[in-house]
Amino acid sequence: MRAKRCVRACTRLVLLLVFTVTALLSPPASLSLTGTDAPVPALGRTWPVGLRPPVLRGWEPPATVYGPGHRGVDLAAEPGAPVRAVAAGRVSFAGRVAGKGVVSVDLTGTGDPALRTTYEPVTASVEEGEEVEPGEVIGTVAATGSHCTAPCVHWGLRRGGTYLNPLSLLPPWLLNGGPSRLLPVLT
Repeated sequence: MRAKRCVRACTRLVLLLVFTVTALLSPPASLSLTGTDAPVPALGRTWPVGLRPPVLRGWEPPATVYGPGHRGVDLAAEPGAPVRAVAAGRVSFAGRVAGKGVVSVDLTGTGDPALRTTYEPVTASVEEGEEVEPGEVIGTVAATGSHCTAPCVHWGLRRGGTYLNPLSLLPPWLLNGGPSRLLPVLT
């Protein structure tokens, strides 16, 4: 009888230890980086820079919350080039972070928490709290502060603590070269 109690107690202790270790090693859902559970509406109406800038480095979600990866996309852009809001929203931040100019925009009508786009390095021409429309200039590409080997803008997207692929904001017609055009019929 005593041996049975000891086996039960040891089994419970081992199960408790396994559950505790599993809970401690699992990332919290709010810090998920892949965003597979949060659909992103293709509501973008313009690229942040240029007409269709080359993507110097794409979205590379890390395997774990603190793992290596690239939590956005790097778009080729010359210093001084205008940076535009891809969709309507409210500027949630315009200032410096770790020596780099950053602008963040919470996108209108995208839920709670709202989708948030970030752009860096940018010299802001907007202030926190301002409403912006798609295509509105929010700043210019800063001459310094880029992590790219060539001049670029890092464009990011988050919902709360979840990083998402910012290219998913762009509809297929914008990603693939623009809308169809009707040509005149020659007779």
